[in-house]
Amino acid sequence: MKRPKWLLKKLSEMLGRRPETQIFFFDEGRFCFQPVTGRRWARKGVRPRTIVRPGYQNFYVYSAINPMTGEEVSLFLPWVSTEMMNLFLAHLAQELGSRGCFLVMDRAGWHVSQGLKLPPNIEPVLLPPYSPELNPVERLWQWLKRHSLRNRCHRDLDAIMDAVRDCLQGATPAFLQSICRCNYTLR
Repeated sequence: MKRPKWLLKKLSEMLGRRPETQIFFFDEGRFCFQPVTGRRWARKGVRPRTIVRPGYQNFYVYSAINPMTGEEVSLFLPWVSTEMMNLFLAHLAQELGSRGCFLVMDRAGWHVSQGLKLPPNIEPVLLPPYSPELNPVERLWQWLKRHSLRNRCHRDLDAIMDAVRDCLQGATPAFLQSICRCNYTLR
């Protein structure tokens, strides 16, 4: 992928003003009963079957990741809205403590809402519309779905939450650095 020069320029200007500030990328991922199927091993001539339980219940994982350090802050919430985004921002500000961060995120309606309450230590950086390839957190969602949901039949939404939580908690900072690495961070 080509390095987005405008993003590099904007982040370097912002870091020039506040060099101690860290860069986090943010996104929400939706997890639900929708079947996630994929390849699997089977004996030659045998067509493998996967039992799935389709449904419409879901939850969202809000995650901010620093691809340079592998630091991750996540929160499981029931839906996406300005109210839930404010809860996540307060949680992120608390986790950061006295540190500041530039939060790179897309332009979802609840990310740019008038009701958004940005803590003083968090400054948003908005990606251009329709550019999920610029957000390395998208790769985390693919990995989580592949390793916690694919070819599995969970009994209820709590079991899905537990599987996603276990998978996320098992991800080390070094591993998160490897899957969320991008060639356009400055440090």
